[in-house]
Amino acid sequence: MLMTSERRPAIRTLRGWAICVLLETGAIRECEEHGWMQDRADPHARERAFDIAHRDPPAGVSPDEAAAEVRDVLDSIGDTCPECP
Repeated sequence: MLMTSERRPAIRTLRGWAICVLLETGAIRECEEHGWMQDRADPHARERAFDIAHRDPPAGVSPDEAAAEVRDVLDSIGDTCPECP
């Protein structure tokens, strides 16, 4: 008999969701050489990320909590890769 199991969500943490939203909107990018996240300082991309956080937060998370996580992730990312010369 074939048994099915419930699929895990692709993103398991609120921080992971926020990083995904920021990458999708172009607010942050990944260093091609080292993999560090870098802030692109694009105000339009940031605004789109906050719009997504307010309009479509993850299940069980309020829009304000989602926007706060996006803000926290942005605050924790620099604009340069620490390993690049």
